[in-house]
Amino acid sequence: MMKRVAVVILNYNGKKFLEEFLPTVIAQTDPTLADIVVADNASTDGSVAFMQERFPDIRLIVNESNGGFSTGYNLALQQVEATYYVLLNSDIEVTPHWIEPVVALMDADPAIAACQPKILSYYERNKFEYAGAAGGFIDQYGYPFCRGRLFQHLEEDHGQYDDVAEVFWATGACLFVRADLYRKYGGLDDSFFAHMEEIDFCWRMKNLGYKIYCCPQSKVYHIGGGTLPKSSARKTFLNFRNNLSLLYKNLPDGRLFWTIAYRILLDWVAAVKFLFGGSWADCWAVTRAHVAFYRRLPVLRKVRKELAHNKVGKVYLRNIVFDNFLRGKKRYSELDPEQFS
Repeated sequence: MMKRVAVVILNYNGKKFLEEFLPTVIAQTDPTLADIVVADNASTDGSVAFMQERFPDIRLIVNESNGGFSTGYNLALQQVEATYYVLLNSDIEVTPHWIEPVVALMDADPAIAACQPKILSYYERNKFEYAGAAGGFIDQYGYPFCRGRLFQHLEEDHGQYDDVAEVFWATGACLFVRADLYRKYGGLDDSFFAHMEEIDFCWRMKNLGYKIYCCPQSKVYHIGGGTLPKSSARKTFLNFRNNLSLLYKNLPDGRLFWTIAYRILLDWVAAVKFLFGGSWADCWAVTRAHVAFYRRLPVLRKVRKELAHNKVGKVYLRNIVFDNFLRGKKRYSELDPEQFS
C-alpha cells in the first residue's frame, strides 16, 4: 500500500552520514505515514554494500552514474509513489514529529507546492544553518538569502522566525514537495547538476501560481557542505552558472534583458574581488561559469519558450549585496518589509 510520504535520501559517497543519521531518520519517522528510500548516485565508498548489510529493510535505489543532485533525484523519484516527496540530505538529523506539521500545512492548502522545515546548524545548534535557515528569498538580481541568514552571517535562533511564512524558495536540503507537481513539471533541472536547482523549481512553481512555504514547527539539524565545501571552486562555478540560468529561464519578459545585463556586471565585480583577494580558482570559476552559460543560451531559449513567466511575490526589490556589505544589514529582520513584492 502506498504511503502518503516518501522520504528519499540521495547519497553519494556519504556512508559516514548514512551510518550516523539514517538510524535517527528511521526512529523519528512514523512508518504508517512515510516510507524511507535511499537513492545511491554510483558511490565508490561502499555505501551500497553498507546499506544492504546494515539496513536491508530500507528500500535502496541504485543509479548507474552520478548525475548530480538534480538527475539523481529525478531518476530515483520516477520509481517512487507517494502524495508528498521529501528530498532529504544525508547529513541531516531530524527531530520528533518532523513530518507531520509540514504535511498538515500542505494538506490544508493545495496551492502550496513545496515547503521546508526550520534548518538549524548541527554543530552550533542555537544558530540557523546556511542552506535554507527559515525559508529563502531572492533579490531583484537573483541573489538568494534567507530568514536567519544573509550571505555568511547566521543568526541565532530565538524563535524570531517561528511563524509559518510564505517564502520564495524552500531548501533542497529538506524539501517537501507535492509528488504530482514534481512529476508533471519535470522535477529538478538536470542541467543544473547541483546548487540552485531547488530555487529554479520553486520559481517555476510560483510562475504557475503555486506557493512556497516554511513551516518552523518542524525543525532539523544540518551539517552542510557534505559533498562540496563552501570554499570549493566547483561550487563557485555551479552557483554562478546556475544563477544566470535560473534568471534567464524564469524572469518575466519585461525584466529579462536589463536584469541579466546588470547581474553579469556584478558577477565580474565578484570575479575581480576574488582575483585581488587571492582566490584565483574562484575567479577562474566565474569566468568558466559565464562561458558555460553563453554556450547553453540556444538551449535555454527553447526551454524558456515552454515556461510560464509572471510577476511573482516575495522578491526583495533592492540589491541585497549592496544592503548587506555597504549598508550593514546583517539580519533579515533589518530589511524593509515594504521592499518585498
